[in-house]
Amino acid sequence: MKIEQIYTGCIAQAAYYLESDGEAAIFDPLREVQPYIDKAAKDGASIKYIFETHFHADFVSGHLDLAQKTGGQIVYGPTANPAFDALIATDNQEFKVGRCTVKAIHTPGHTLESTCYLLIDENGTQHGIITGDTLFIGDVGRPDLAQALVGDLTQEKLAGYLFDSLRNKIMPLADELTVYPSHGAGSACGKNMSKETTDTLGNQKKTNYALRADMTKQEFIDELLDGLGAPPAYFPQNVMMNIQGYESLDTILSKSCRGLNAREFEAVANQSEAIVLDVRHESEFVKKHIPGSIFIGIQGNFAPWVGALIMDVKQPLLLVIPEGREQETITRLSRVGFDHALGYLEGGLAAWEAAGFDTDSMASITPEQFANEYNEKSIVVDARKPGEYKAERIGTALNIPLDNVNEQLAEVPKDEPFYLHCAGGYRSVIMGSILKSRGYHNMVNVEKGIAGIRQTSVGLTHFVCPSTLQ
Repeated sequence: MKIEQIYTGCIAQAAYYLESDGEAAIFDPLREVQPYIDKAAKDGASIKYIFETHFHADFVSGHLDLAQKTGGQIVYGPTANPAFDALIATDNQEFKVGRCTVKAIHTPGHTLESTCYLLIDENGTQHGIITGDTLFIGDVGRPDLAQALVGDLTQEKLAGYLFDSLRNKIMPLADELTVYPSHGAGSACGKNMSKETTDTLGNQKKTNYALRADMTKQEFIDELLDGLGAPPAYFPQNVMMNIQGYESLDTILSKSCRGLNAREFEAVANQSEAIVLDVRHESEFVKKHIPGSIFIGIQGNFAPWVGALIMDVKQPLLLVIPEGREQETITRLSRVGFDHALGYLEGGLAAWEAAGFDTDSMASITPEQFANEYNEKSIVVDARKPGEYKAERIGTALNIPLDNVNEQLAEVPKDEPFYLHCAGGYRSVIMGSILKSRGYHNMVNVEKGIAGIRQTSVGLTHFVCPSTLQ
Protein backbone atom coordinates (compact mmCIF):
# COMPACT_ATOMS: atom_id res chain seq x y z
CA MET A 1 0.00 0.00 0.00
CA LYS A 2 1.25 3.43 -0.96
CA ILE A 3 -0.19 6.50 0.77
CA GLU A 4 0.97 10.00 -0.13
CA GLN A 5 -0.05 13.37 1.26
CA ILE A 6 -0.35 16.12 -1.36
CA TYR A 7 -0.19 19.40 0.55
CA THR A 8 -1.08 22.80 -0.91
CA GLY A 9 0.36 25.44 1.39
CA CYS A 10 -1.45 28.51 0.07
CA ILE A 11 -4.78 27.10 1.29
CA ALA A 12 -3.28 24.81 3.97
CA GLN A 13 -5.05 21.80 2.45
CA ALA A 14 -4.05 18.15 2.21
CA ALA A 15 -5.33 15.70 -0.36
CA TYR A 16 -4.28 12.05 -0.25
CA TYR A 17 -3.30 9.50 -2.89
CA LEU A 18 -3.66 5.80 -2.08
CA GLU A 19 -2.44 3.04 -4.43
CA SER A 20 -2.38 -0.73 -4.18
CA ASP A 21 -1.99 -3.41 -6.83
CA GLY A 22 -2.97 -1.23 -9.80
CA GLU A 23 -5.90 0.56 -8.16
CA ALA A 24 -5.89 4.06 -6.67
CA ALA A 25 -8.11 6.29 -4.58
CA ILE A 26 -7.98 10.05 -4.07
CA PHE A 27 -9.20 11.69 -0.88
CA ASP A 28 -10.42 15.32 -0.87
CA PRO A 29 -8.92 16.33 -4.24
CA LEU A 30 -8.29 19.91 -5.27
CA ARG A 31 -10.07 21.29 -8.30
CA GLU A 32 -7.08 20.90 -10.62
CA VAL A 33 -7.16 17.13 -11.03
CA GLN A 34 -4.53 16.43 -13.67
CA PRO A 35 -1.72 15.86 -11.11
CA TYR A 36 -3.72 12.99 -9.57
CA ILE A 37 -4.39 11.46 -12.98
CA ASP A 38 -0.68 11.75 -13.85
CA LYS A 39 0.36 10.19 -10.54
CA ALA A 40 -1.92 7.18 -11.08
CA ALA A 41 -0.71 6.80 -14.67
CA LYS A 42 2.91 6.79 -13.47
CA ASP A 43 2.04 3.95 -11.08
CA GLY A 44 0.12 2.08 -13.78
CA ALA A 45 -3.03 2.40 -11.66
CA SER A 46 -6.64 3.31 -12.38
CA ILE A 47 -8.51 5.66 -10.05
CA LYS A 48 -11.31 3.56 -8.56
CA TYR A 49 -12.66 5.83 -5.81
CA ILE A 50 -12.79 9.53 -4.97
CA PHE A 51 -13.43 9.73 -1.23
CA GLU A 52 -14.78 12.95 0.28
CA THR A 53 -14.55 13.43 4.04
CA HIS A 54 -17.35 16.04 3.97
CA PHE A 55 -18.75 18.95 1.97
CA HIS A 56 -15.81 21.33 2.16
CA ALA A 57 -16.28 25.00 2.99
CA ASP A 58 -12.82 26.45 2.42
CA PHE A 59 -12.24 25.14 -1.10
CA VAL A 60 -14.10 23.70 -4.07
CA SER A 61 -13.22 20.04 -4.39
CA GLY A 62 -12.22 18.38 -7.65
CA HIS A 63 -14.47 15.35 -7.19
CA LEU A 64 -16.73 16.07 -10.18
CA ASP A 65 -13.98 16.72 -12.72
CA LEU A 66 -11.96 13.76 -11.45
CA ALA A 67 -14.93 11.40 -11.68
CA GLN A 68 -15.76 12.63 -15.19
CA LYS A 69 -12.20 12.18 -16.42
CA THR A 70 -11.41 8.85 -14.77
CA GLY A 71 -14.71 7.07 -14.13
CA GLY A 72 -13.86 6.91 -10.43
CA GLN A 73 -16.77 6.53 -8.01
CA ILE A 74 -17.41 9.50 -5.71
CA VAL A 75 -17.97 8.39 -2.10
CA TYR A 76 -19.45 10.43 0.76
CA GLY A 77 -20.30 9.42 4.29
CA PRO A 78 -23.75 8.80 5.78
CA THR A 79 -26.42 11.56 5.55
CA ALA A 80 -24.74 13.27 2.56
CA ASN A 81 -27.22 14.28 -0.13
CA PRO A 82 -25.32 15.68 -3.13
CA ALA A 83 -27.04 16.81 -6.31
CA PHE A 84 -24.98 14.40 -8.43
CA ASP A 85 -24.28 10.70 -8.60
CA ALA A 86 -22.33 9.47 -5.58
CA LEU A 87 -22.10 6.40 -3.41
CA ILE A 88 -23.31 7.23 0.11
CA ALA A 89 -21.42 4.95 2.45
CA THR A 90 -22.86 3.39 5.56
CA ASP A 91 -21.00 3.57 8.86
CA ASN A 92 -18.18 0.97 8.90
CA GLN A 93 -18.64 0.12 5.20
CA GLU A 94 -15.44 -1.22 3.66
CA PHE A 95 -14.02 -0.52 0.19
CA LYS A 96 -11.28 -2.49 -1.55
CA VAL A 97 -8.51 -0.58 -3.29
CA GLY A 98 -6.22 -3.20 -4.74
CA ARG A 99 -5.27 -5.42 -1.81
CA CYS A 100 -5.88 -2.82 0.87
CA THR A 101 -9.12 -1.75 2.56
CA VAL A 102 -10.66 1.65 3.27
CA LYS A 103 -13.22 1.65 6.09
CA ALA A 104 -15.67 4.57 6.38
CA ILE A 105 -16.21 5.76 9.97
CA HIS A 106 -19.04 8.26 10.36
CA THR A 107 -17.88 11.10 12.65
CA PRO A 108 -20.50 13.88 12.67
CA GLY A 109 -19.64 17.14 14.40
CA HIS A 110 -17.71 19.36 12.04
CA THR A 111 -20.60 18.66 9.66
CA LEU A 112 -23.31 16.03 9.83
CA GLU A 113 -21.88 13.92 7.01
CA SER A 114 -18.24 14.15 8.20
CA THR A 115 -16.55 10.80 7.76
CA CYS A 116 -13.06 9.52 8.49
CA TYR A 117 -11.43 6.75 6.48
CA LEU A 118 -9.43 4.03 8.20
CA LEU A 119 -6.63 2.63 6.02
CA ILE A 120 -5.91 -1.09 6.37
CA ASP A 121 -2.94 -2.49 4.45
CA GLU A 122 -2.53 -5.72 2.48
CA ASN A 123 -1.65 -7.62 5.66
CA GLY A 124 -4.77 -6.50 7.51
CA THR A 125 -2.81 -4.03 9.65
CA GLN A 126 -4.47 -0.72 10.46
CA HIS A 127 -2.00 1.84 9.12
CA GLY A 128 -3.60 5.27 9.41
CA ILE A 129 -6.77 7.30 9.36
CA ILE A 130 -7.73 10.14 7.05
CA THR A 131 -9.61 12.43 9.40
CA GLY A 132 -10.80 15.29 7.18
CA ASP A 133 -11.83 18.19 9.41
CA THR A 134 -12.82 15.96 12.34
CA LEU A 135 -9.33 15.81 13.84
CA PHE A 136 -6.37 18.04 13.04
CA ILE A 137 -2.87 17.99 14.48
CA GLY A 138 -3.32 19.99 17.67
CA ASP A 139 -6.97 20.85 17.07
CA VAL A 140 -10.37 19.69 15.84
CA GLY A 141 -12.76 21.08 13.23
CA ARG A 142 -14.97 24.08 13.92
CA PRO A 143 -18.60 23.06 14.54
CA ASP A 144 -20.41 26.02 13.03
CA LEU A 145 -20.31 25.41 9.28
CA ALA A 146 -23.37 23.17 8.89
CA GLN A 147 -25.86 25.50 10.56
CA ALA A 148 -26.79 27.24 7.31
CA LEU A 149 -27.75 23.89 5.76
CA VAL A 150 -29.84 22.51 8.63
CA GLY A 151 -31.94 25.13 10.33
CA ASP A 152 -32.38 23.61 13.79
CA LEU A 153 -28.67 22.93 14.33
CA THR A 154 -26.60 25.04 16.67
CA GLN A 155 -22.83 25.11 17.01
CA GLU A 156 -23.28 23.81 20.57
CA LYS A 157 -25.20 20.79 19.30
CA LEU A 158 -22.63 20.08 16.60
CA ALA A 159 -19.81 20.45 19.14
CA GLY A 160 -21.56 17.84 21.25
CA TYR A 161 -21.75 15.49 18.27
CA LEU A 162 -18.05 16.04 17.65
CA PHE A 163 -17.23 15.19 21.27
CA ASP A 164 -19.10 11.89 20.91
CA SER A 165 -17.48 11.11 17.56
CA LEU A 166 -13.99 11.65 18.92
CA ARG A 167 -14.57 9.67 22.11
CA ASN A 168 -16.54 6.81 20.60
CA LYS A 169 -15.06 6.45 17.11
CA ILE A 170 -11.51 7.89 17.05
CA MET A 171 -9.93 7.67 20.50
CA PRO A 172 -10.51 3.89 20.88
CA LEU A 173 -8.33 3.27 17.81
CA ALA A 174 -4.69 2.18 18.16
CA ASP A 175 -2.11 4.74 19.24
CA GLU A 176 0.20 3.63 16.40
CA LEU A 177 -2.18 4.91 13.70
CA THR A 178 -0.96 7.82 11.62
CA VAL A 179 -3.39 10.74 11.58
CA TYR A 180 -3.80 12.29 8.12
CA PRO A 181 -5.87 15.50 8.46
CA SER A 182 -7.25 17.70 5.69
CA HIS A 183 -5.64 20.93 6.93
CA GLY A 184 -2.67 22.43 8.71
CA ALA A 185 -1.74 25.76 10.28
CA GLY A 186 -3.29 28.72 8.49
CA SER A 187 -6.62 27.14 7.68
CA ALA A 188 -9.77 28.85 8.98
CA CYS A 189 -11.39 25.43 9.54
CA GLY A 190 -9.86 25.32 13.04
CA LYS A 191 -8.22 27.74 15.44
CA ASN A 192 -5.11 26.07 16.88
CA MET A 193 -3.63 23.79 14.22
CA SER A 194 0.00 22.69 14.33
CA LYS A 195 2.49 23.38 11.57
CA GLU A 196 2.93 19.60 11.40
CA THR A 197 0.61 17.87 8.95
CA THR A 198 0.74 14.29 10.30
CA ASP A 199 1.22 12.67 13.70
CA THR A 200 0.43 9.46 15.54
CA LEU A 201 -2.96 9.16 17.16
CA GLY A 202 -1.24 8.27 20.43
CA ASN A 203 0.68 11.53 20.49
CA GLN A 204 -2.49 13.47 19.69
CA LYS A 205 -4.19 11.81 22.66
CA LYS A 206 -1.38 13.21 24.82
CA THR A 207 -1.06 16.70 23.31
CA ASN A 208 -4.31 17.74 21.61
CA TYR A 209 -6.46 19.76 24.03
CA ALA A 210 -9.65 18.33 22.51
CA LEU A 211 -8.67 14.71 23.27
CA ARG A 212 -8.05 15.05 26.99
CA ALA A 213 -9.36 11.89 28.64
CA ASP A 214 -10.71 13.72 31.70
CA MET A 215 -12.63 16.35 29.70
CA THR A 216 -16.40 16.49 30.11
CA LYS A 217 -18.66 17.14 27.14
CA GLN A 218 -19.52 20.62 28.42
CA GLU A 219 -15.85 21.46 28.96
CA PHE A 220 -15.15 20.32 25.40
CA ILE A 221 -17.96 22.48 24.01
CA ASP A 222 -16.85 25.51 26.00
CA GLU A 223 -13.20 25.22 24.97
CA LEU A 224 -14.01 24.49 21.33
CA LEU A 225 -16.29 27.51 20.98
CA ASP A 226 -14.11 29.91 22.98
CA GLY A 227 -12.59 32.50 20.66
CA LEU A 228 -14.20 30.99 17.57
CA GLY A 229 -14.81 33.92 15.22
CA ALA A 230 -17.30 34.02 12.39
CA PRO A 231 -16.30 31.86 9.40
CA PRO A 232 -15.25 33.66 6.21
CA ALA A 233 -18.19 34.76 4.06
CA TYR A 234 -17.24 32.53 1.14
CA PHE A 235 -17.40 29.32 3.19
CA PRO A 236 -21.15 28.63 2.81
CA GLN A 237 -20.90 29.47 -0.90
CA ASN A 238 -18.15 26.87 -1.37
CA VAL A 239 -20.25 24.32 0.54
CA MET A 240 -23.15 24.83 -1.88
CA MET A 241 -20.86 24.50 -4.90
CA ASN A 242 -19.54 21.21 -3.51
CA ILE A 243 -23.10 19.95 -2.93
CA GLN A 244 -24.77 21.22 -6.09
CA GLY A 245 -21.91 21.02 -8.60
CA TYR A 246 -19.97 23.54 -10.66
CA GLU A 247 -18.44 24.14 -14.06
CA SER A 248 -15.37 22.19 -15.05
CA LEU A 249 -12.05 23.90 -14.36
CA ASP A 250 -11.21 23.41 -18.05
CA THR A 251 -14.25 25.53 -18.92
CA ILE A 252 -13.31 28.22 -16.39
CA LEU A 253 -9.78 28.44 -17.77
CA SER A 254 -11.00 28.72 -21.36
CA LYS A 255 -13.38 31.54 -20.42
CA SER A 256 -11.19 33.51 -18.03
CA CYS A 257 -7.63 33.05 -19.23
CA ARG A 258 -7.90 35.65 -21.98
CA GLY A 259 -5.79 38.73 -22.41
CA LEU A 260 -7.42 42.14 -22.89
CA ASN A 261 -5.52 45.10 -24.27
CA ALA A 262 -5.61 48.25 -22.18
CA ARG A 263 -8.58 49.81 -23.98
CA GLU A 264 -10.58 46.58 -23.85
CA PHE A 265 -9.71 46.20 -20.17
CA GLU A 266 -10.78 49.78 -19.42
CA ALA A 267 -14.02 49.38 -21.39
CA VAL A 268 -14.97 46.16 -19.57
CA ALA A 269 -14.17 47.81 -16.24
CA ASN A 270 -16.49 50.71 -17.04
CA GLN A 271 -19.30 48.59 -18.47
CA SER A 272 -19.39 45.92 -15.76
CA GLU A 273 -19.37 45.72 -11.99
CA ALA A 274 -16.00 44.00 -12.04
CA ILE A 275 -13.40 44.57 -9.33
CA VAL A 276 -9.89 45.15 -10.66
CA LEU A 277 -7.75 42.71 -8.68
CA ASP A 278 -3.99 43.27 -8.79
CA VAL A 279 -2.04 40.15 -7.80
CA ARG A 280 1.52 41.42 -8.30
CA HIS A 281 4.00 41.85 -5.43
CA GLU A 282 3.13 44.53 -2.88
CA SER A 283 6.31 46.46 -3.67
CA GLU A 284 5.13 46.85 -7.28
CA PHE A 285 1.59 47.79 -6.27
CA VAL A 286 2.60 50.63 -3.94
CA LYS A 287 4.71 52.20 -6.69
CA LYS A 288 2.08 52.05 -9.40
CA HIS A 289 -1.39 50.58 -9.89
CA ILE A 290 -4.70 51.18 -11.64
CA PRO A 291 -6.76 53.67 -9.61
CA GLY A 292 -9.39 51.93 -7.49
CA SER A 293 -7.86 48.47 -7.87
CA ILE A 294 -7.58 46.02 -4.97
CA PHE A 295 -4.28 44.35 -4.17
CA ILE A 296 -4.06 40.73 -3.01
CA GLY A 297 -0.68 39.36 -4.00
CA ILE A 298 -0.39 35.88 -5.41
CA GLN A 299 2.80 35.23 -3.43
CA GLY A 300 0.89 35.14 -0.11
CA ASN A 301 -2.21 33.29 1.10
CA PHE A 302 -3.88 34.56 -2.02
CA ALA A 303 -7.08 32.56 -2.45
CA PRO A 304 -8.21 32.60 1.20
CA TRP A 305 -7.76 36.39 1.35
CA VAL A 306 -9.73 36.81 -1.88
CA GLY A 307 -12.53 34.74 -0.37
CA ALA A 308 -12.45 36.52 2.97
CA LEU A 309 -12.37 40.07 1.59
CA ILE A 310 -14.23 39.99 -1.73
CA MET A 311 -16.65 37.48 -0.19
CA ASP A 312 -19.07 36.91 -3.10
CA VAL A 313 -17.78 34.10 -5.33
CA LYS A 314 -19.94 35.40 -8.19
CA GLN A 315 -18.21 38.78 -8.17
CA PRO A 316 -16.75 39.53 -11.65
CA LEU A 317 -13.01 40.20 -11.60
CA LEU A 318 -10.54 41.87 -13.94
CA LEU A 319 -6.99 40.80 -13.22
CA VAL A 320 -3.59 42.46 -13.23
CA ILE A 321 -1.16 39.52 -13.20
CA PRO A 322 2.63 39.08 -13.41
CA GLU A 323 3.54 37.83 -16.87
CA GLY A 324 3.50 34.04 -17.09
CA ARG A 325 1.27 33.49 -14.05
CA GLU A 326 -2.10 33.94 -15.72
CA GLN A 327 -3.28 30.32 -15.60
CA GLU A 328 -1.94 29.86 -12.07
CA THR A 329 -3.89 32.90 -10.85
CA ILE A 330 -7.19 31.78 -12.39
CA THR A 331 -6.68 28.23 -11.10
CA ARG A 332 -6.02 29.47 -7.57
CA LEU A 333 -9.11 31.69 -7.70
CA SER A 334 -11.16 28.70 -8.80
CA ARG A 335 -10.00 26.72 -5.76
CA VAL A 336 -12.21 28.96 -3.62
CA GLY A 337 -15.03 29.22 -6.14
CA PHE A 338 -14.20 32.52 -7.85
CA ASP A 339 -15.05 31.45 -11.40
CA HIS A 340 -16.03 34.80 -12.89
CA ALA A 341 -12.79 36.43 -13.99
CA LEU A 342 -13.46 38.38 -17.19
CA GLY A 343 -9.85 38.46 -18.34
CA TYR A 344 -6.45 39.94 -17.52
CA LEU A 345 -4.55 43.06 -18.59
CA GLU A 346 -2.29 42.03 -21.45
CA GLY A 347 1.07 43.75 -21.19
CA GLY A 348 0.48 44.82 -17.60
CA LEU A 349 0.87 48.37 -16.28
CA ALA A 350 3.28 49.29 -19.08
CA ALA A 351 0.53 48.69 -21.63
CA TRP A 352 -1.97 50.57 -19.45
CA GLU A 353 0.25 53.66 -19.32
CA ALA A 354 1.17 53.39 -23.01
CA ALA A 355 -2.54 53.66 -23.80
CA GLY A 356 -2.64 56.98 -21.93
CA PHE A 357 -4.45 55.84 -18.78
CA ASP A 358 -3.60 57.20 -15.33
CA THR A 359 -2.02 55.23 -12.50
CA ASP A 360 -2.04 55.74 -8.76
CA SER A 361 0.45 54.95 -5.99
CA MET A 362 0.41 54.30 -2.26
CA ALA A 363 2.57 56.29 0.16
CA SER A 364 5.04 53.84 1.68
CA ILE A 365 8.08 54.26 3.93
CA THR A 366 10.82 52.06 5.34
CA PRO A 367 10.82 51.02 9.01
CA GLU A 368 13.76 53.39 9.55
CA GLN A 369 11.82 56.31 8.12
CA PHE A 370 8.90 55.37 10.33
CA ALA A 371 11.18 55.36 13.39
CA ASN A 372 12.38 58.88 12.55
CA GLU A 373 8.83 60.18 12.10
CA TYR A 374 7.01 58.33 14.88
CA ASN A 375 6.13 60.00 18.17
CA GLU A 376 3.55 59.43 20.90
CA LYS A 377 0.98 61.53 19.03
CA SER A 378 1.29 59.48 15.83
CA ILE A 379 -1.79 57.52 14.75
CA VAL A 380 -0.92 53.93 13.88
CA VAL A 381 -3.28 51.23 12.55
CA ASP A 382 -2.17 47.62 13.04
CA ALA A 383 -3.73 45.24 10.47
CA ARG A 384 -2.68 42.01 12.21
CA LYS A 385 -4.87 39.50 14.04
CA PRO A 386 -5.80 40.26 17.68
CA GLY A 387 -3.47 37.55 19.00
CA GLU A 388 -0.49 39.01 17.14
CA TYR A 389 -1.38 42.50 18.34
CA LYS A 390 -1.70 41.35 21.95
CA ALA A 391 1.67 39.60 21.90
CA GLU A 392 3.68 42.52 20.49
CA ARG A 393 2.60 45.95 19.34
CA ILE A 394 3.35 49.63 19.06
CA GLY A 395 1.87 51.08 22.24
CA THR A 396 -0.36 53.67 20.56
CA ALA A 397 -1.53 51.44 17.70
CA LEU A 398 -5.20 50.83 16.93
CA ASN A 399 -5.90 47.20 16.02
CA ILE A 400 -8.15 46.81 12.97
CA PRO A 401 -7.48 43.28 11.67
CA LEU A 402 -7.50 42.93 7.90
CA ASP A 403 -10.12 40.19 8.30
CA ASN A 404 -12.48 42.75 9.85
CA VAL A 405 -11.77 45.80 7.70
CA ASN A 406 -15.24 45.74 6.15
CA GLU A 407 -16.95 45.56 9.56
CA GLN A 408 -14.65 48.08 11.28
CA LEU A 409 -14.36 50.60 8.47
CA ALA A 410 -15.91 53.32 10.62
CA GLU A 411 -13.01 53.01 13.08
CA VAL A 412 -10.41 53.91 10.45
CA PRO A 413 -9.23 57.54 10.83
CA LYS A 414 -10.86 59.48 8.00
CA ASP A 415 -9.39 62.96 8.25
CA GLU A 416 -6.05 62.59 10.02
CA PRO A 417 -2.94 60.98 8.49
CA PHE A 418 -2.00 57.60 9.94
CA TYR A 419 0.58 54.85 9.54
CA LEU A 420 -0.54 51.37 8.52
CA HIS A 421 1.44 48.19 9.19
CA CYS A 422 1.06 44.42 9.57
CA ALA A 423 3.57 41.65 10.33
CA GLY A 424 5.69 41.71 7.17
CA GLY A 425 4.16 44.16 4.68
CA TYR A 426 1.65 42.01 2.79
CA ARG A 427 -1.59 42.52 4.70
CA SER A 428 -1.09 46.26 5.21
CA VAL A 429 -0.93 46.81 1.44
CA ILE A 430 -4.09 44.76 0.98
CA MET A 431 -5.85 46.90 3.59
CA GLY A 432 -4.42 50.09 2.16
CA SER A 433 -5.72 49.21 -1.30
CA ILE A 434 -9.20 48.53 0.09
CA LEU A 435 -9.17 51.83 1.97
CA LYS A 436 -7.98 53.77 -1.07
CA SER A 437 -10.73 52.22 -3.19
CA ARG A 438 -13.20 53.61 -0.65
CA GLY A 439 -11.82 57.12 -0.59
CA TYR A 440 -9.22 56.89 2.20
CA HIS A 441 -5.99 58.47 0.98
CA ASN A 442 -4.54 59.55 4.31
CA MET A 443 -2.50 56.45 5.16
CA VAL A 444 1.23 55.72 4.90
CA ASN A 445 2.21 52.06 4.58
CA VAL A 446 5.17 50.86 6.66
CA GLU A 447 7.20 48.36 4.66
CA LYS A 448 8.21 45.06 6.29
CA GLY A 449 5.68 45.66 9.07
CA ILE A 450 6.40 44.80 12.68
CA ALA A 451 9.33 42.60 11.60
CA GLY A 452 11.08 45.71 10.27
CA ILE A 453 9.92 48.04 13.04
CA ARG A 454 11.31 45.60 15.62
CA GLN A 455 14.81 46.37 14.29
CA THR A 456 14.45 50.13 14.88
CA SER A 457 14.40 52.39 17.91
CA VAL A 458 10.62 52.31 18.20
CA GLY A 459 9.67 50.73 21.51
CA LEU A 460 7.22 47.82 21.38
CA THR A 461 4.80 46.68 24.06
CA HIS A 462 4.90 42.94 24.78
CA PHE A 463 2.34 40.70 26.42
CA VAL A 464 3.31 39.56 29.88
CA CYS A 465 1.76 36.34 31.13
CA PRO A 466 -0.05 37.06 34.42
CA SER A 467 1.70 34.12 36.07
CA THR A 468 5.06 35.91 35.67
CA LEU A 469 3.88 39.06 37.45
CA GLN A 470 5.09 39.53 41.03
